[in-house]
Amino acid sequence: MAHSSPVPSSPALSSSQPNPGGGVLYALMAYGAWGLLPIYWKFLGISPAVEVLSHRMIWSAVFLILILLVQGRLSDLVALLRQPRRVGVLFLTASLLSVNWGIYIYGVNSDQVVEASLGYYINPLVTVLLGFVFLKERLHPLQRVAVALAAVGVGYFIVQFGTVPWIALSLAVSFAFYGLLRKTTPVAPLVGLAVETLLITPVTLTFVSYLGFTGQGHFGQTIPLTLLFMGAGVATSMPLLWFNTAAKRLTLATLGFFQYLAPSIALLLGVLVYGEPFTSTHLITFGCIWTALALYTVTAWRHKDHH
Repeated sequence: MAHSSPVPSSPALSSSQPNPGGGVLYALMAYGAWGLLPIYWKFLGISPAVEVLSHRMIWSAVFLILILLVQGRLSDLVALLRQPRRVGVLFLTASLLSVNWGIYIYGVNSDQVVEASLGYYINPLVTVLLGFVFLKERLHPLQRVAVALAAVGVGYFIVQFGTVPWIALSLAVSFAFYGLLRKTTPVAPLVGLAVETLLITPVTLTFVSYLGFTGQGHFGQTIPLTLLFMGAGVATSMPLLWFNTAAKRLTLATLGFFQYLAPSIALLLGVLVYGEPFTSTHLITFGCIWTALALYTVTAWRHKDHH
C-alpha cells in the first residue's frame, strides 16, 4: 500500500487528547486512498516497477520538503539530519520502505493485487509477533491463536498452490520491521519520511538519469505519463498527512479498525475490477486471516479496557 503506508500505521504517533470530530473522515480518506493506490500504479504499468519506485521516492522527497517548508518545519529536518545515529536507523527504514513500495508496485502491475492485499491483512499479526520477539511484549492467549491461524492460512495456500505467496509475506514482514524500527526511534512521522526519501533519492536519481541517458526511461515521453510520475509524490504523501491528522483526533485503538479498509478495497479491486482469480483456496486462506484479525481486534479492545 503503501501504502504505504506503507504506510498503513505509524507507531511513532501519539493518540493523546483524542478528538473524534473530523478524525473519522480523515481516517476514511487516508485508508481509502491507500486502498485505491493500485489504480494509480496500473496507469504506470508501462514502466518497470523499479522506475516507478524511483520516481515515487524522488517526487515524495520534493513534495514532503515543500510541505515542511510551508509548515515552517525545515529546521526539524536539518536538526534530524545532524543526528548520525538516527539517520543510520532511518537509512535502514528507508531501505525497508523501498523494498515494500517496490514489491507492492510490482505486485499490482504483474496482476497480483489479491496477493498484495493479503500481505497487508497479515501485517498486523506479524507486528504482534515482532513485538513479542524483540520488545518482549506479552502475547495474550487469543493473540497466540490469531498468529497460529494466520500461519495455518498461509500454510494451506502453500500446500494447495505449491508456491509460497512471497509478495504477501515480503510486504507483511518488511512493513512490520519498518514499524518496529520506527517505533523504537523517536522521530516525527512527516519529518522521518522526508529524511527516508531524501536518503534514497541519490540512488534513485542516479538510476533515473541512467535510464534517461540510455533512452530506456519513460519520464518525459508523454505529458500524461510525466505528470503521473510527478504525481506519485502527492499520491504517497497526502494519505500520510490525512493519517497523521486522524491519529491526532482518534485513539490508536479506534484508528486500528480502519487499517483493514485499505487491503479490503485493494482485494475488491483485484477481483471485481482487474478480474484476478479468487478461488476456494484463496477463500480459506483469507478466511483464516480474517478470523485471526477478528481475534486480534477483540484482544486489543479488551486489553485497552483494562488500562
